[in-house]
Amino acid sequence: MKKLRRQYRAQRKQLGDEFPVLGLPVYSTKKTGHSFKSMKLKSHIFVCTNQRPEGHPRGCCQSKNSEDLIKAFKQGLSQVGLSQEVRAQKSGCLDVCEFGPAVVVYPEGIWYGKVSADDVSEIIQSHLLNGQPVERLRIPGK
Repeated sequence: MKKLRRQYRAQRKQLGDEFPVLGLPVYSTKKTGHSFKSMKLKSHIFVCTNQRPEGHPRGCCQSKNSEDLIKAFKQGLSQVGLSQEVRAQKSGCLDVCEFGPAVVVYPEGIWYGKVSADDVSEIIQSHLLNGQPVERLRIPGK
């Protein structure tokens, strides 16, 4: 632990970064001109891409085209100018396999199930731009 603290202090001193996380590497922001302050996200979209063996009773999101959802979210966010405020990324198992492909939007904690690429624009328009979750896609009890 002492070694981590020394590394943390040395990185912080070297980079002048205001918000490093203890124990995690600090990335230089001086060369890119970005700062952690300017990278605050409005929302974070996690898309389950978990893969299970074929024929597994719970199924898996990856076999239901969840990788395509990530691409659709990224493209849709870019088209409406939200790519700097909202991040869409892969997630491990969200443990709602029966409702896959599953998507969760934070910080609200809104869970969507059986999401298709056709639903992405509705989620972006209704939920992310207008603050109204898409009720027909919500996972019951989540």
